[in-house]
Amino acid sequence: MASASITFHDVAWRWPDGDPLLQGLDLQVPAGTTGLVGANGAGKTTLLRLVAGDLSPVTGSVQVVGTVGWLRQDLTLHAETPVDERLGIASVRAAIRAVESGDPDPRHFDTIGDAWDIDERATAELARVGLPHDVLDRRIGELSGGEATQLSLAALLLARPDILLLDEPTNNLDRVARHRVHDLVAGFRGTLVVVSHDRELLELVDRIAELRSGPSGTRGVSWYGGGWSAYREQAEAEQALAEQAVVAAKADVRRQHQQLMDAQTAIARRANQGRKVQESGSLPKILAGARKRSAEESAGRLRGVHEQRLDDARGRLEEARDGVAADREISIDLPETAVHRGQHVLTLEAVETRVAGPFDLAVVGPERVAVTGANGSGKTTLLRTIVGELEPVAGSVRVTVPVRFLPQRLDLLDPGLSVLENARLQAPGTELQEIRSRLARFLFRGRAADRRVGVLSGGELLRATLACVLLAAPPPRLLVLDEPTNNLDLASLRQLVEALTAYRGALIVVSHDETFLAELGITRRIDLGKR
Repeated sequence: MASASITFHDVAWRWPDGDPLLQGLDLQVPAGTTGLVGANGAGKTTLLRLVAGDLSPVTGSVQVVGTVGWLRQDLTLHAETPVDERLGIASVRAAIRAVESGDPDPRHFDTIGDAWDIDERATAELARVGLPHDVLDRRIGELSGGEATQLSLAALLLARPDILLLDEPTNNLDRVARHRVHDLVAGFRGTLVVVSHDRELLELVDRIAELRSGPSGTRGVSWYGGGWSAYREQAEAEQALAEQAVVAAKADVRRQHQQLMDAQTAIARRANQGRKVQESGSLPKILAGARKRSAEESAGRLRGVHEQRLDDARGRLEEARDGVAADREISIDLPETAVHRGQHVLTLEAVETRVAGPFDLAVVGPERVAVTGANGSGKTTLLRTIVGELEPVAGSVRVTVPVRFLPQRLDLLDPGLSVLENARLQAPGTELQEIRSRLARFLFRGRAADRRVGVLSGGELLRATLACVLLAAPPPRLLVLDEPTNNLDLASLRQLVEALTAYRGALIVVSHDETFLAELGITRRIDLGKR
């Protein structure tokens, strides 16, 4: 593991529409644990995909020494796939069962090799990530979103890679499962790169690598020793110095501009005096002409010096501005969706789902309800039953206002269509320019709104889905959100909190982020406990 390494040399990568994302990127990732941070769309997931070999650079090279294990942000799991097949051990387990039943076929022994203890090892890794041993004999479709993430982590641990890439590994996980991931990161002895908005997790890494925009839209990586707190302290100090440099550079531009204006005024005054002398006839024409040419040459040199100084000052200002982080933030403008205090919004009567129940619930007025519980306790199933995607096993659900659902797996949009086309499907009666204007508030400006949903990063996909949910016609008066903070950068998370705080409709939200729930002003909780 000590010899594992990741090296980028002059790497460029472009979106399918030709827009550059990475350009001229040089990077060497040291051994140990690295937290990779940056704004949504900066290219964090793309960088991991390049390391994993899922993408190839347009130019340059990515050299990886060692075996790679990669936890994708957008897990694609088929419901009918057996868990042991996802772990990559189904054939070995089948061979062991065949031998134990008396089948002496040599092919079984070749398949097993030295892995006679595969069940014990698999059970140990499942326990390490917080899954019970009986998961081995189940199917993917029987697992919650959080359990699917835990299972994928267990599969990586069984493979024992030299390099471990984790893309938002704590998404959908309850607090206990999150702490298990924290322990995994803190104890990993190879080369580990983690992309996460989980600040507790980022405190545990050896260093932070920040991927951010540079001049002309290029990307660069800045390194910071220590975890999240140390990074923020260093980054904020750098920002303060960069902002001071911008102030000083602006002052220099103003000073150089004033000196150019003063020089031009002086040149004009001398030229005017020269014309008066020439018109008076007090000097011979030859001498007057020589003086005029000399004055013009001198004036040209003086003007050129000051213009060059002004250009240099403007250049220093641009360099100073490049040093200031200009992280873009979404600006969510929720539609008018007021619900009166006495208005009935949702009624559940003796509702049972395939996972939990019975539930009796009445939401009246602009209430804010949090649904909490461990992974697998049935939170997502309950939300999908409320919005009508699933039929209850028993009981009745009645929703009396327009409702919109932001799903945990973000599969609401058509990946083959653009962000704009998906938004138009949600709000068919809205003017195109109005839709573009609103999408711009979610950072989908110009050509970005025409980008196909299937190529978006995880954070961009969440922004696009959230935009389409909130742009829908009729506007939602009941918002049902399943883990809405997944994949959001911290600036976008702050904007989401501000928008939902201002929202005047009813809200039902599933989240394991207690800080987020506290900021929303939750009025009631439904705790589903453990599965």
